[in-house]
Amino acid sequence: MGQSIALWATLWGFVGAKVYFLIASFQHLSWHMLGGSGFVWYGGLIGGTIAVVVMTRRHQLSLPKVAGAMAAPLSAAYGIGRIGCFLAGDGTYGKPTDLPWGMAFPNGAVPVDVPVHPAQLYEAVGAFLIAGILWALGRRVGPLTVFGAYLVLSGAARLIVEIVRINNPILLGFTEAQVFGIVSILVGTALIVREARHGHTPPHEEPAQAAPDEPVVAASTTPRA
Repeated sequence: MGQSIALWATLWGFVGAKVYFLIASFQHLSWHMLGGSGFVWYGGLIGGTIAVVVMTRRHQLSLPKVAGAMAAPLSAAYGIGRIGCFLAGDGTYGKPTDLPWGMAFPNGAVPVDVPVHPAQLYEAVGAFLIAGILWALGRRVGPLTVFGAYLVLSGAARLIVEIVRINNPILLGFTEAQVFGIVSILVGTALIVREARHGHTPPHEEPAQAAPDEPVVAASTTPRA
């Protein structure tokens, strides 16, 4: 069942990522945009989330447990995706820089001839670190807290990396990625608080079981010899 959920989440994640890209690029829409390039992570998250919710409801599974189990793999998958973006030179790199690790992408899908921040690699490293943190948390806290931590940490990472990215602000000086990051942090915090209030037994600790009542031994009415 876990493999089936992951498969459908991946499939609809790609669909959501493509649909989001087409909507965002509607003013410049062309047939080549339907090809194998042009995906937006936010749309992938929305599409994958819908698929997971539908599958868990259909098979009567615990949504918090499924979400908690998928948090670390989601972060790791995002990191792998960002490495792919880096290798393709897809234009999601950052501002020009004179730092030693600045890179030019003259042959990238979106060429740039001056050294820029390899923001994709920043995001990849952050995603792998987050995946490790979530894996460790999964052994100590409840699944809803794990998924909430994923939303908080990934949202914070998006906020930070945007400092070196070239994106136009859309709301109160924040870029689109930063707005999504703030929403992610708020939702994640709400999930963590909710589980903290309701309480949850960590996976490695079973709730204490009440000791069974001692059997009642009837006193013998036969006199001792």
